[in-house]
Amino acid sequence: MIKSKLRDKVLKIRKKNSKKSISISPSNIYSYLKKKNYNLKIIGGYYPTNYEIDDLEILNYFFDKGSTISLPKIKKKNQMEFYKWYTNEPLLINKYGIPEPEANNRVYPDILFVPLVAFDKELNRLGYGGGFYDRYIQKMSKIKKIVKVGLAFSFQKLKTIPTNKHDKKLDIIITEKDIV
Repeated sequence: MIKSKLRDKVLKIRKKNSKKSISISPSNIYSYLKKKNYNLKIIGGYYPTNYEIDDLEILNYFFDKGSTISLPKIKKKNQMEFYKWYTNEPLLINKYGIPEPEANNRVYPDILFVPLVAFDKELNRLGYGGGFYDRYIQKMSKIKKIVKVGLAFSFQKLKTIPTNKHDKKLDIIITEKDIV
């Protein structure tokens, strides 16, 4: 099945399940990443839209533990950068209708929470098709080591995800049921 058909199918399932209160424990995520000895200094998150896993509670938990929190801002040519953000700071709505930081203090995350449409056991991710995260991960691989953590509902797991040379694998995928 081609990516666009898979994307449409999973997004419909995600919307249908959105009324269920499924969540991932912030303390479990923090403990898991800390136990793996990952650098938790700068966390890159996302502002949840379109029935994605809500990572704002997770980001607040990391902030309370001393991490710097950042969110992406969309730039020209489908590029994005991450900027420091505090939960009390205003957000601006970008051209996709997604809130992003107003500030201009760019950071390079150590841990990057990545939204996704679907995933497989090989840690492949199906995104929305814009390539924003794949391009950002590619760029970051030349700057520093970044741990890419997908956040998803367990029902978003598929047997296989079709991939191409531009698709970047995740390091970890965390759902409400398990860690891949």
